[in-house]
Amino acid sequence: MAEKMPILPRQFVLGIPFVTAPLHEVLDRVESGGGLVVLPSGPGMRTLDSDAVYREALLGADYPLPDSGFMVLAWNLLHRPRLKKLSGYKYIVALLDRKTLHEPGASFWVMPSAESAARNREFLAGKGIALDDAHTYIAPLYQPPFEDPVLLSRLEALRTRHVFLTVGGGVQEPLGNYLRRNLSYRPAIHCIGAAIGFLSGDQVEIPRWVDRATLGWLWRILWRPARFIPRYWQARHLFGLIWRCHDRLPELR
Repeated sequence: MAEKMPILPRQFVLGIPFVTAPLHEVLDRVESGGGLVVLPSGPGMRTLDSDAVYREALLGADYPLPDSGFMVLAWNLLHRPRLKKLSGYKYIVALLDRKTLHEPGASFWVMPSAESAARNREFLAGKGIALDDAHTYIAPLYQPPFEDPVLLSRLEALRTRHVFLTVGGGVQEPLGNYLRRNLSYRPAIHCIGAAIGFLSGDQVEIPRWVDRATLGWLWRILWRPARFIPRYWQARHLFGLIWRCHDRLPELR
């Protein structure tokens, strides 16, 4: 009888069981057994009491990771035990060094645009991960409930080991949950959003010291203030949710 793997340690924040294990343990588990990995943002988490589709996606994820610097800062200011950030930047850097990603046809990438796909494919080729057109998919303009039978069919035909969703928070998590529930096999589905863009040049490059200091949000604001100030300003609602609900799932409004 195969030995049962131990349960990874978790910490509940607003009802979401965030994985708190070291990164290498998370990657080992995802590589061996697949599953849905989400790294929810602060602006996304603040909708947990209003967006039923997004909420269901986070609750259905196998590996929710504490990527939001604002969420971690708010939690550590208000509650204990303290929570350690595990950034999408750090996650993708470590994952791209894994041997399974370098096997031919091992991964499938959903990109937000043809321009992003070109930059990301060039970067990945430099890392030894060659993507052909069959393993690249330009996302349509998704609307709720974020379902894509065409994408589902392509994945069923290819049965790739890794599926990367880079289409942005609030969309990729429900889409990943849809794939997880409807695929006949169990790949690793990585909802990494803009993290690959920080490496490829499709987004502003974030220095490692900025990521370690949980200031990636500020770096992006300085890069494009008109775009990111409104987005991160919306996240202020998350502070109130954490104050009121602690580790409990907020009621839907």
